[in-house]
Amino acid sequence: MNNSRQDAWSQDEDVLLAEIVLRYIREGKTQLEAFKEVGKRLSRTPAACGFRWNASIRKQYQKAIELAKKDRKQQTEPMIDKTYVEEDVREEGTLDAAISLLKQMKVSYSNDRDQVDQSQVQLLHDEIRELKQQLKRYEEAWKEMGQLWRWVDHEDERKSLTK
Repeated sequence: MNNSRQDAWSQDEDVLLAEIVLRYIREGKTQLEAFKEVGKRLSRTPAACGFRWNASIRKQYQKAIELAKKDRKQQTEPMIDKTYVEEDVREEGTLDAAISLLKQMKVSYSNDRDQVDQSQVQLLHDEIRELKQQLKRYEEAWKEMGQLWRWVDHEDERKSLTK
């Protein structure tokens, strides 16, 4: 008989754990802090959350972790790129230099944002594909359970007829 553990992790708890850890990575906080928050929310110890993350969940979210680290790095980098400043040193202090600098920053910001959006879209597509695969497995398992129940019902009917 396949008994499930009382403290087994549900899919929703795994997703919550992943979302919080990724947010903490993005914000430059430690994973230990994330495990504490998840532990409070799920009434589990931070150690249990850390173990679950490292043993099972982290492997499924490698791309998301890399994206979160990129986001964190971009947030900590200064807004003004050195190349803009070097190009406009000759015009330093002029209104034209300020306008030129702002235009270049706007173009750079738009390009960076588009790249991040594309990588996030790709990450979402990957996640949708994985969720569809999981759903398919659940549907197949559900169908198999239905067949087993029908078989059990027929066995019960046969036994009652032979008595």
